[in-house]
Amino acid sequence: MSTSPASLDFLGRRFEVGPTADELLGRPRAWMLRASWAAMAAIGILQYGFGSLVSSLTGRGWAPPDVFWLLATWTVFQAAAGFPVAYLRERGRLAPRTAMLAGAVLLPLGPLALAYGSELVALLGYSVLSGTGAGIVYATCSSTVAKWYPERQAAKVSLATGAFAYGSVPFAVAFLFAPLSPALTGTAVLIFVVVLAAGALLVDPPAHWWPPEVDPRDWMLDRRRSPVRAVRQYSPREAMRTGVAPLMYLILFVASAVSLFDVTFLATMGASIDAAVAVVAVGTGVLLAANGAGRALAIRVSDRVGRTRVLSWVVGVLGLGQLCLASAASTGSAAVLVFATVLAGVGGGAFYPLFASLVREFFGDQSAGARATHAAVYSAKAFGGVLGVGAAAAVVPSWGFAPVLLLACALAVGSSVLCMRLRQPGRFLPVPTRRVPVP
Repeated sequence: MSTSPASLDFLGRRFEVGPTADELLGRPRAWMLRASWAAMAAIGILQYGFGSLVSSLTGRGWAPPDVFWLLATWTVFQAAAGFPVAYLRERGRLAPRTAMLAGAVLLPLGPLALAYGSELVALLGYSVLSGTGAGIVYATCSSTVAKWYPERQAAKVSLATGAFAYGSVPFAVAFLFAPLSPALTGTAVLIFVVVLAAGALLVDPPAHWWPPEVDPRDWMLDRRRSPVRAVRQYSPREAMRTGVAPLMYLILFVASAVSLFDVTFLATMGASIDAAVAVVAVGTGVLLAANGAGRALAIRVSDRVGRTRVLSWVVGVLGLGQLCLASAASTGSAAVLVFATVLAGVGGGAFYPLFASLVREFFGDQSAGARATHAAVYSAKAFGGVLGVGAAAAVVPSWGFAPVLLLACALAVGSSVLCMRLRQPGRFLPVPTRRVPVP
């Protein structure tokens, strides 16, 4: 389709209107969202269900620090896989079905390695191969949903990524009670089937596709629906030079470290205060459900009051959750523990889609380089896993949970303050003026 004046906005963003999704797919585009949602729910088990497996794995004689480093390494490979996948996807060199097939092959190796392998086999199968597969599927599903919903990217992508957390609730709870090997074997089969089936459905729309039922000109002028747009398309190197992307990277690094600490160590902390298994199960379910559901809620609120303001609130709530968890660790109160999981859950997941939206609105979303910037910022999660899981496992035995949680609270609150310093590059703030009296 040739480019017409009506298909360009004033910033040069291109819109290729139509054909309809039904004409392209033979079904509504909601199928792309549903398939991505299902795949996200399946792969999230490997991250958010791991904390419930710790006691069973250490019961084999595996050293606790080594067990926690399995997840820390998994997050490194999961986050690191996003950048090359985004690069290849946006250049048309990696189709979604091919990427999902690769993920379907790699992902089951994780639970099978944990079920039947040694620590070395678990490191290779779970941390390296399965972590890479999770990164491939996460990046593919996120980009596919964003392409099919260009007019509602933030809301729809947050809905899909929310399943990454709350989709794992039944498994994280079951892992606390079920025998290790059968539970992980069933999990491996389920992940393979779901990801493979979802991948068979996923396809990309034409480049710059826009749904014909939404007039792009009306959408551009309606600030209730159209987000703030980047003044130009930034490459990852250009984005880092603005100074805004490094600040985002720092905040995401801290927030992801705190969030991953909560998800990973909740069951261990519950055991340390002699909480009943049922209480730990309830707390785990609440933490993960709030983590996933909070993502869509945060996007809806931020559409009205602004992304950076809500991001600051979310990270602040995450810090408050750490304070309440520290109280539970000190007093042994089961009620405080469950209440703290609500705050830690809401704050521990909502910042991910908010960052994704801010990257698109600050640095662009149409060029391959701009989309790769999102993957570059998201890679901060890799180092967050190293700090929040690996390093934390080394200090918790000597420090105890309460001091570590208080430190996490301070880091989250400090990051919340830094969120208010985020400004869109390329736009000048208004210069204050004062009225000069005329003589």
